[in-house]
Amino acid sequence: MATRRRAREIVLQLLYEADLNPHRDAESAHAFIRSRMQGRKGLTEFADVLLRGTLAHRAQIDSEISKLATHWSLSRMAVTDRNVLRLGGYEIVYSDTPGRVAVNEAVVLAKRYGDRNSPRFVNGVLDRLMRDHSDAPKSGRS
Repeated sequence: MATRRRAREIVLQLLYEADLNPHRDAESAHAFIRSRMQGRKGLTEFADVLLRGTLAHRAQIDSEISKLATHWSLSRMAVTDRNVLRLGGYEIVYSDTPGRVAVNEAVVLAKRYGDRNSPRFVNGVLDRLMRDHSDAPKSGRS
C-alpha cells in the first residue's frame, strides 16, 4: 500500500543515507523512490519534491532546528531524529502541508524509527517551529 506516509518513510531513508554518505546521484535516488512507490506517479512526485526540497533547504532548516533544540547540537542528535526534524521542518516552512499535519507525520516517523524519547523531542522542536512560522508566508517554496 503506497501512501503519503510511506513516501515520507522512503524520503527519510534517503535523507538518512545522504547524511552519512552524500554521494548518491539524483537519478538513483529518483529510481529508488519510483521502485518503492510501485510506479504511482503522484506519490513518486510527492516524495521527489520532499527529498529535493529538504536537501536544497537543509542549511536553513538546520539553522532553525539548532535554535529551537535547546541543549542539543545537530551533531549530537541521533541521525534518525535529525532527519525526521529536517523533513518535518521542510514541510512546515516550505511546503503546502499544513503545519499540524507535518508535525503529526514527523512524530509518527519518530515513533517508528527513533528511540522511546524521539517522538516527544521531535514534537517539541517542530511545534515551536510551526508556531514561529504560523503567521509567516511560505518562503522559497520548492
